[in-house]
Amino acid sequence: MNESGAASPDRLLDLFHGVRLTPTQRRIAHCLVRHAGAAAYLSAAEVAELAGVSQPSVTRFAMALGHDGYPALRRRLRELGARDAADQDRAGNALQRAVHAERDNLDRLAAQLADADRVAEVGRLLAASRPLPVLGLRAAAPLAAYFAYFAAKVHPDVRVFDDGGSMLVDRLDQAVAAGAMAMLAFVLPRYPRETLEALREARDAGLTVVAITDSPVSPATEHAQVVLPAAVGADLVFDLHTAPMTLAMVVLQAICDAAPAETQDRLEAFESSAARRQLFLG
Repeated sequence: MNESGAASPDRLLDLFHGVRLTPTQRRIAHCLVRHAGAAAYLSAAEVAELAGVSQPSVTRFAMALGHDGYPALRRRLRELGARDAADQDRAGNALQRAVHAERDNLDRLAAQLADADRVAEVGRLLAASRPLPVLGLRAAAPLAAYFAYFAAKVHPDVRVFDDGGSMLVDRLDQAVAAGAMAMLAFVLPRYPRETLEALREARDAGLTVVAITDSPVSPATEHAQVVLPAAVGADLVFDLHTAPMTLAMVVLQAICDAAPAETQDRLEAFESSAARRQLFLG
């Protein structure tokens, strides 16, 4: 539960929505989201130190959001926190609040998907990449594997990169040599350093990086050409990835829609093979 006066990460993200932020300002925004529980109590100097920027940059950031200065932004954060506290008091016990928060994350994702053309464009981009590298390290590895399991039924060459280290760069180079044009990456908190390094390597190698990440101000935005945000639940001991997993399946649907005839042929071939081998009971 948030402390009184502590705005939730979602409330903070709402403040940034639709505002064109510089890379330095995105770093400040990301810092505030990461420290949402304390953001309303931090001084401009403390925010600057946490974000690794100058104090005047924090002031300019506040003004970019429409405030006279950082003190006005901090008052706004406390107002949002008070509203969150009142909402939580009506939301049931801690477990119920965690589930309700996931529902809110899905509602937010649904609103983002109103721009169906953008998702369709991503689908065409990924469908055309042969092979299609899919990156997910540490906590993101299961999402990459889940996506790739189904994607392999409609795409001829899906390659999962779920191990870091020097071999990862070798595999990226091999994918590019084989004809890859784009990469789908799952970039989730706590943002492994090796994931961000892999994004940079992929982009330097000429791949168009599509990142499914937790917010539009995540570190992935510095390296990915296309960022698809889906909030991560943070109300339990370990994060909930309901919205990112849903978004992964939405992207896969867009890949299928990009080549419907090929998708149908591949699915029918798989079903025939599965029936012949009696893979499933139902």
